[in-house]
Amino acid sequence: MSLQITEIFYSLQGESRSVGWPTVFVRLTGCPLRCGYCDTRYAYSGGEALDIDEILKQVASHQSAHVTVTGGEPLAQPECRYLITALCEAGYQVSLETSGALDISDIDPRVSIVMDLKTPASGESQRNRWQNIELLRPNDQLKFVICDEEDYLWVKQMLCEHQLSSRCEVLLSPAFGSLEGAQLADWVLADHLPVRMQLQLHKILWGNQPGR
Repeated sequence: MSLQITEIFYSLQGESRSVGWPTVFVRLTGCPLRCGYCDTRYAYSGGEALDIDEILKQVASHQSAHVTVTGGEPLAQPECRYLITALCEAGYQVSLETSGALDISDIDPRVSIVMDLKTPASGESQRNRWQNIELLRPNDQLKFVICDEEDYLWVKQMLCEHQLSSRCEVLLSPAFGSLEGAQLADWVLADHLPVRMQLQLHKILWGNQPGR
């Protein structure tokens, strides 16, 4: 069984609950969405076919306890589910970064899901699969990338309508190059939102570079 892989690399986790941890990233090729702020367009196509044993071998070479499976949209490849389970069986702490546009009901329960609900300014909010919210567990995380004040107000509405903070940790990030982090911080503090604001550590350290 093989998957199309754009890259496997070792870096610091730049966001989510495990920010700062040395982590191996397995980036799968392909994505059905075209978000306006996407910073991994190079993963839309191409890549290399690798079987799961080879992926595990490359992951092991980096000697890290943490592995993040990302994309693109990793769940666009059905075989991703087998890879995630294989990583869990190998003893890694595994997180999955997914857009929330595809079904998460059959993801290995040992995995921490980081689901990115799309805001209006992303251009893909109509693709959100709202049924996924009911499937989120306390160990999962729900992420919003905020481009402008309209996005922020929309997120406030979603927090209230779906009681999101009672389901799992909610993360808010400013879209890189579109919204100043200080502005988002001011909004969050003024409204006393029960969320965690985050900046992308890897971009602060290295800029918007592939493989970082």
